[in-house]
Amino acid sequence: MGLDQQVVAALPELGHGLLMTLVLTVLASLVSVVMGQLGCFLQLRRAWVWRAAGRLYVSLMRGTPAIVQLFVVFFTLPRLGLGGQPMLAAVLAIGLNSGAYVAEILRVNRSLVTRGQLEAARTLGLSRLMTWWYVINPQVMRASLPVLVNEFTILLKTTPLASVVALTELTYAGQIVIARTYEATQVLLLVAAGYLLIALPLIAAARRLEAKRRGA
Repeated sequence: MGLDQQVVAALPELGHGLLMTLVLTVLASLVSVVMGQLGCFLQLRRAWVWRAAGRLYVSLMRGTPAIVQLFVVFFTLPRLGLGGQPMLAAVLAIGLNSGAYVAEILRVNRSLVTRGQLEAARTLGLSRLMTWWYVINPQVMRASLPVLVNEFTILLKTTPLASVVALTELTYAGQIVIARTYEATQVLLLVAAGYLLIALPLIAAARRLEAKRRGA
């Protein structure tokens, strides 16, 4: 059974939704990595104020629903003169949420860096920030790559939340097409195929990285 003609005519609309989902996933992943590194760095500081700030960020993001975080960001942006920016709100909210999990992933792998390496960095006169950037971060990121790729796969599956702030990502585009064509099964299968198109390369990359890590 072929696709309904109305569904075929809506393929460009679904394609645009797929593009929005891809852009959202990439940008939110970048925010996630940056905030994850910052959250991990703060939690490893000696000063209790910085540690508390890092733990508060992680606890807040992990302990509250992502959709609530999205609404908070969306309704806060107009106060900063950035109203009417659903993509920006979705990128920030989803990226901040994922960043808390990335911070914990990096913190767990922090134990891979030996005390001797840290003492050598201090002997060379490196600041804590430089030690993090040049000594700790490269090793932790390398060890965390397989798990991080899995986290970004999960991030992809949270992107439909962006529809609540009227961002026409793939799922929302599918809902619009279904409302017009009444062809729910065909449209939803195409939507699922779109997510697989993005997710399968990520899953394959995670498996390759994990296999490489085990073989190292």
